[in-house]
Amino acid sequence: MKKIFLFLLSASLLMGSCQKKTESPQAVNTPKVVFKFVFDPTQPRLNNLGQPSPMPAGNAGQSPQFNLIGAHYFELTPTSTTQFGNGQVLYQAPEVTSGGGKAIDFEQSILKAGNETYLEVPLSSIQAGSYAYLRVSLSYQNYAVKFNFQGNELSGTLASFVGFNTYLKDYTIKTKKVSVNANKSQGYWGFETDFSTNTGQAPATTVPNPIAATSPIPAGSCVVTGKFDTPLQITGSETQNIVITVRLSTNQSFEWKDGNANGKWDVDLNEEVVDMGIRGMQLTVEQ
Repeated sequence: MKKIFLFLLSASLLMGSCQKKTESPQAVNTPKVVFKFVFDPTQPRLNNLGQPSPMPAGNAGQSPQFNLIGAHYFELTPTSTTQFGNGQVLYQAPEVTSGGGKAIDFEQSILKAGNETYLEVPLSSIQAGSYAYLRVSLSYQNYAVKFNFQGNELSGTLASFVGFNTYLKDYTIKTKKVSVNANKSQGYWGFETDFSTNTGQAPATTVPNPIAATSPIPAGSCVVTGKFDTPLQITGSETQNIVITVRLSTNQSFEWKDGNANGKWDVDLNEEVVDMGIRGMQLTVEQ
């Protein structure tokens, strides 16, 4: 009798365990909007208004090789007249006042390489509707660039802070750590080579916004605006993920004053970096 009781108890526990396991996939399979970044040097090179932008006379540029990207704000925007902040805000990164004014907390920033999943947002948290645009405020770029030194072409790594304001305790460019413990405004950069580490400040950061006339972005921000080929439809009844690939134009996005007109960044001639902004944003959607 004792053996029968133990057998029945074991069977009951096993059935209970199996029942619990069948419930767990529902949570795992909750449909989401998934964002990934891709860096494309072949996309059009645009200006702040989203119009084609040829290289200015006296300047030169190159399309850098990206290592990492950081963003601190995502917003789905219904129409071209929807004002910044009035769309569906999907993500807002932590901000602090440790350096005085409000700033992005770099220590808590998400940094990812191209084609990695950058952000996942449950579809259940997004209001049903039609969204024509995506707005992404970029905050950090890390990439390799070529430079000239005494007639030799070399390469280095640049850490570029393009957010409106960033609080930095310290950061690593490639292998070298730079200590700051202060806020740095948009355009601050650190550059590492095999020989030295330098920092500087670019005077401009291009931020394409094709709807600037009807929906401007805050001054000094790096909110890039892209239009969906077909407005994104959120019904609230989705059962599968929606994957949005954010294709950023890096077409000659690293720009400098080319004093000797040789098309190379001559660091020994102190050629000034003038722009490190992204040159456009295109969107592809998989449902």
